Amino acid sequence: MADATHYLSGLTATNEASVQKSDDAEGFYVLGDKLVDERTPTGPIAERWTTRKFENRLVNPANRRKLSVIIVGTGLAGGAAAATLGEAGYNVKSFCYQDSPRRAHSIAAQGGINAAKNYKEDGDSVFRLFYDTVKGGDYRARESNVYRLAEVSANIIDQCVAQGVPFAREYGGLLDNRSFGGVQVSRTFYARGQTGQQLLLGAYQAMERQVAAGTVEQFTRHEMLDVIVADGRARGIIARDMVTGAVETHLADAVVLATGGYGNVYFLSTNAMGSNVTAAWRAHRKGAYMANPCYTQIHPTCIPVTGAHQSKLTLMSESLRNDGRVWVPKNAADCEKDPRDIPEEDRDFFLERIYPSFGNLVPRDIASRAAKYMCDEGRGVGPQIEETGPDGEKRLVRRGVYLDLTDAIRRMGRDKIEEKYDNLLDMYARITGENPYEVPMRIYPAVHYVMGGLWVDYELQTNITGLFCAGEANFSDHGANRLGASALMQGLSDGYFVLPNTIREYLADGPFAPIDESHPAVVEAQQSVQERINRFLSIDGTRSVDSFHKQLGQIMWEYCGMERTKEGLVKAIGLIRDLKKEFWANVKVLGSADSLNQDLEKAGRVADFIELGELMCIDALNRRESCGGHFRGESQTEDGEALRHDDEFAYVAAWEFGGEDGSPVLHKEDLIYTAIEMKQRSYK
Repeated sequence: MADATHYLSGLTATNEASVQKSDDAEGFYVLGDKLVDERTPTGPIAERWTTRKFENRLVNPANRRKLSVIIVGTGLAGGAAAATLGEAGYNVKSFCYQDSPRRAHSIAAQGGINAAKNYKEDGDSVFRLFYDTVKGGDYRARESNVYRLAEVSANIIDQCVAQGVPFAREYGGLLDNRSFGGVQVSRTFYARGQTGQQLLLGAYQAMERQVAAGTVEQFTRHEMLDVIVADGRARGIIARDMVTGAVETHLADAVVLATGGYGNVYFLSTNAMGSNVTAAWRAHRKGAYMANPCYTQIHPTCIPVTGAHQSKLTLMSESLRNDGRVWVPKNAADCEKDPRDIPEEDRDFFLERIYPSFGNLVPRDIASRAAKYMCDEGRGVGPQIEETGPDGEKRLVRRGVYLDLTDAIRRMGRDKIEEKYDNLLDMYARITGENPYEVPMRIYPAVHYVMGGLWVDYELQTNITGLFCAGEANFSDHGANRLGASALMQGLSDGYFVLPNTIREYLADGPFAPIDESHPAVVEAQQSVQERINRFLSIDGTRSVDSFHKQLGQIMWEYCGMERTKEGLVKAIGLIRDLKKEFWANVKVLGSADSLNQDLEKAGRVADFIELGELMCIDALNRRESCGGHFRGESQTEDGEALRHDDEFAYVAAWEFGGEDGSPVLHKEDLIYTAIEMKQRSYK
């Protein structure tokens, strides 16, 4: 276990501040010591990051050449960090499970990246971006971290333009902006509908430059299976070469995890099929806290599910809500009609009706929940599909609402819409066989992003000394809901500007005492990985890995999705525990360990997803409030809106692994706001 005493305030579970009025999760967890991030700076919020950068010690160029850093993940956070640390002169080992760093899931982002440059002169500023982000996250993020994110956002755009990222430009040559959900200004920079791809190529090229320079060593088709914690410090990883099956040991002075999110715990999500939680979960089992694991984001503009054959879902950029109008028929009897035959007076533009101030640009959680309610009322559109519930029951439903560009085409002309969205609309047409210029698009919410992740302090260091975490893999910046176009902002912020300025404070004490493969901690990690691989291959059951993953996804979506209740979450925990027992008794993993074996890869990932799913449900059960995208049926206003309970739940829930047979331990980090006032969110 890691030594986390540096972060603990010494408060115990008996403190009055730790008492929770409504503890639905009693009996499922143990309450541990309070958690305090002692590295969060004080003073005026606009000066905290500048002060911290100055206070952190420097590492001279000669010493950097003696220091080594392992970075797992090559998306925006990992790729940018590898490029920056390599250019600074550190020895970097970069790992990814894909065949190329360019295939990191960051490439799938479409709509844009936020930055507080106020190019439109519409009232934007660093403080407004900070405020919108904290409010959008329903006041469940650290204000110091969020302000830093807003502060460095402008630097990201300058960096990427210098790299040649082809951002959209206005007629006069200036960078263009679009608006996104949850805000009333235009601050989102974009490159058609390929923003993630273009930004990732920029980071990739910067990293490859360092590969050529010899400061970055690249390991593709390698999956991290454990972290090595020696003498209280993270000193390396155990990775499996996915082509040869060889289990390898890699050692360094520090380890950075930038491995993305765990949305695939739901099986169906917009994530790449390979996206997983294994690196973060292996670190969690070694002592790293997992913070706010139940905080997941449901994206409102995804192509609806078409049947049980699907293995993933496809995202349509939220930018389409700038010009598209969201509606369903007012009468359920019209749901089978061609939408073009439904007159406007019979259409319910429900987001504009319920939230007139923001209309179709309400935040993602608001739009998603509203769409679900329309379908639950029987006014969903599209073909009927048969759903299988977690208990095996069958039901026929329509899961879709219209996203209609008709008015925008009439107002702006088809040419302008094609210029802004043609690649997105072409993708929609290829997937659905429908022409979105002529027939309204159909969308429905789907799991997209996770705000939870490994707990980190202001320096992006986990409670395991020397283990850092960047990008979506950590919890720090988005609270209970992420605003659109902020994922790319956080990934590049962490990789280019934050981590390089914070990890040097840790590395200033290095190089640390060398260890080799004979060190007991290394031997233990090697043996643990090998024993787990052997166990997977020895079970020889009757069920496929995918069948377990699908069943887990059904449980999670039904009971820990957009709406949760105490009864449902308790049921889900029981179902997941039963599923875990059956998995370890009846899974069948084909092939061998000494070659390419995707079944073995999946087995490890699904085993970790099952354990994560249980913790997510316990976390959701403990948090008896509606917050961000996490609607508790027992906590709502008279008109059905989300109701927070700041007196009980204004804290980060940092969970410590309780052992194979023990209960997880909850450490609470109080959220204290000095620059803004917590308010009940309203977009009406």
